[in-house]
Amino acid sequence: MGVGRAAVTCRTMMRLFCWRYWARLPAVRARSVSSGSSRSALSDSPWPQGIIDRFGGVTVSLLPTHTLDESSFKGWLHGFTFHHAEHDTSTLTLWLKDGPSNLPGYATHQVGVAGAVFDEDTGKVLVVQDRNKTVNTWKFPGGLSDHREDIGATAVREVLEETGIKSEFKSLLSIRQQHNHPGAFGKSDMYIICRLKPLSYEISFCPQECLKCEWMDLKELAYCSNTTPITSRIAKLLLYGHKEGFHKIDLTMRTFPAIYSGLFYSLYHKELPEAYETKRNL
Repeated sequence: MGVGRAAVTCRTMMRLFCWRYWARLPAVRARSVSSGSSRSALSDSPWPQGIIDRFGGVTVSLLPTHTLDESSFKGWLHGFTFHHAEHDTSTLTLWLKDGPSNLPGYATHQVGVAGAVFDEDTGKVLVVQDRNKTVNTWKFPGGLSDHREDIGATAVREVLEETGIKSEFKSLLSIRQQHNHPGAFGKSDMYIICRLKPLSYEISFCPQECLKCEWMDLKELAYCSNTTPITSRIAKLLLYGHKEGFHKIDLTMRTFPAIYSGLFYSLYHKELPEAYETKRNL
């Protein structure tokens, strides 16, 4: 799922944004997300017409001219649950699809993770074209990290969900930080790319998320025009690592006990020579 679980993939949801004193509110904004939403689909709805975003979300504004008494407004909120409060707004959510809600919890940052699945024997890397993008360029499969999910686990899970390929986490390759990301709903965006080793090779991609999926020659991806700048950059980094040794590009992960009893954390860094680990021959 692209960083909008890129963001919003195979899911339908509705968010309601309102002023803290909702019973006397002059304005309400609501967002519903559905892969098949359109302006015409709202024509028979009690909601005013909305604007569709690139993830299939519909943003609806209730202008001050739309007056509602307390009882009517309360009826509109039926089924919604509290999500979070921020500044002068309170956010409520309503999951419209069957099954438990898959809506991410509130956060100050959005963390997206992609997996660069590279087959060292063939020199090919796994790439997809995202169905939710306005421009269909080649990129690495990935999506939003779940609550309490390690970065490597996110990459492995997202690759499997999008492409059907099983893989193993090897290292962290890069971190992109971006503010005012249009797909992060006003939050800052962290986008992390991991190097993965393939454990299977037969593609079975998710048609709700991907237009195409294939194993592409790494050099072709690094220098082709039909890709994103970050994908091209990481492909060149992988080329360098494949030729000169992955130890020159990898940030590997080690697990250490935290100062809090019974807890552990993951630390990503370049590998230390054994002599520095043991203090021998220093």
